[in-house]
Parts: sequence; structure tokens; C-alpha cells
Amino acid sequence: MKTLIFATGNKDKVREVKEMLEGLDVRVLSLKEAGLDPEIVEDGESFRENSLIKARTVYALCGEAVLADDSGLEIDAFDGAPGVYSSRYMGEDTPYTVKCGAILERLKDVPDEERGADFRCAISFICPDGKGGCTEYCEEGAVYGRIAYAPAGNNGFGYDPIFYLPELGKTTSELSDEEKNALSHRGRALRAVKPHIVRWITEE
Repeated sequence: MKTLIFATGNKDKVREVKEMLEGLDVRVLSLKEAGLDPEIVEDGESFRENSLIKARTVYALCGEAVLADDSGLEIDAFDGAPGVYSSRYMGEDTPYTVKCGAILERLKDVPDEERGADFRCAISFICPDGKGGCTEYCEEGAVYGRIAYAPAGNNGFGYDPIFYLPELGKTTSELSDEEKNALSHRGRALRAVKPHIVRWITEE
């Protein structure tokens, strides 16, 4: 069984990726599980750039196959913010309940048609090429919705409680794990990169 290191310390992201890669002959390890504690400077200007920065940093450290994601919330009324700064919005240590509350307060008088938002994700996969080098892949996914008027749901993390999907009448925090993985930005990006992972797993 091959080992794939997922370059994150976010246990919720690790759980989602493990669920979506279940059934493949691969062992997914978080940075902590792999015994790694790299210093990663996310100074890219896009999710794609930051995703590649994470993957390249960890690959250079361990030489193992690496998966890395960068994702965030883009709010139309905020000109696309918080975007790549989603996890750092109002400070990295600020609870998401506080972040979500601040966003709802800023949008309290904004009508439905101006509450548009999207979740975006870029996932990078780097694996040894068998020739002393490596091969890089990066795929992206997005889901469109709007900002709710109040938090709802207990199954999710980050901004999930306030990201509303009009076609389902639910926030992403109200979806089951299966529903969320099927339509989420991370699920879509991972399904796009999955064929590259499968090819790597099946290579001699």
C-alpha cells in the first residue's frame, strides 16, 4: 500500500479526504500522523498558488507523494473577500463562530440577490516520477450559493453554517457527509485530481 501525505493540520479536511479516497490502495496521513511540522509560507495570490506552495514545501521535506489543498469563501458583496485569506480572516485563532457572525452582521441589510458567494478549492498532487524527479498536478472545484441570514446546521466546519445552497434549501452544514462530498468545492477538486492519484497507485 502506498502512502499519501495530506499537507494539512485540519482534522476535518483529513476526514473528508480519507472518506473520498476510501477503497483505494493508499494510506492517507496528515502532517501530524507523518511526523512532519513544516513551516509553510502561504504567500500566493490564488488558491492554486497556495496549494502548490504547500505541496512543494512538504514534498521537498519528505520526498513522499503529497496532496495539498487551499480553499476559501468568496463573497460578492465583499468584492471576493475573504478569498485566499479565508482562514486568516479576523485572525487565524479567531473562532469561526465569530467570523461567521461578523460576516452576517456586515450583510444584515443586504437582500438575497446581492448575497451571492462561492466556495473555491484547488488541490495539488505531487508524486515521484520514478526517474529521480516528480510530477505535479493541480485541479480546482467550486460551488455557488449565497450567504444565509443566520447560521444553520451542525455537520460541517469553517464557514459551512452560513453558506446557503438555494437549490437544496440548506446550508452546507446541514448536509450529510455524503451529500457534502458529492457537491462541495473540495469534493469536486478531489474528483478531478483522483485519476492522477489512481494512476500513481497502480504504477509499478
